[in-house]
Amino acid sequence: MIERFPLTRHVDDRGWFGELVHASALPKPIRQANLSFSRRGVIRGLHYHERGQDDLFVCLEGTVRVVVLNRETGETFTEDIGDDNPVAIYVPGIHAHGYEALSDALFCYLVTEEYDPAQPDEHGVPWNDPRVAHLWSTTSPILSERDRAAASS
Repeated sequence: MIERFPLTRHVDDRGWFGELVHASALPKPIRQANLSFSRRGVIRGLHYHERGQDDLFVCLEGTVRVVVLNRETGETFTEDIGDDNPVAIYVPGIHAHGYEALSDALFCYLVTEEYDPAQPDEHGVPWNDPRVAHLWSTTSPILSERDRAAASS
């Protein structure tokens, strides 16, 4: 089940402070933290994990659109998170998931399994799959080589 965790920002003259996660509220413990910077127009994913890695998505600066596809039912979830909507999204890794940078964005994802380059557990669904293509704001995203290859197969 996808879970939303509203983030409270405490603002003063210095800037703001906010808590990203209370680990006790999550279904599984976090084992790795990742950080990425994406330029506006980038789509990362969609991918899923067969061995049970879940992700907690937090946009630290800017705005991203999180897109999730339940591969069994075809149900989709999308939410724009970040500057105007400070919320963390918990995604079970069995669902295909990714995000689009609606602005330049600093994005954090906390994951429940450590990445193993010898046995990566990342399987792709093309970003332009008909079940999700209409959810993105762009039809000509900036993609990684891997995501480009998945989209053209």
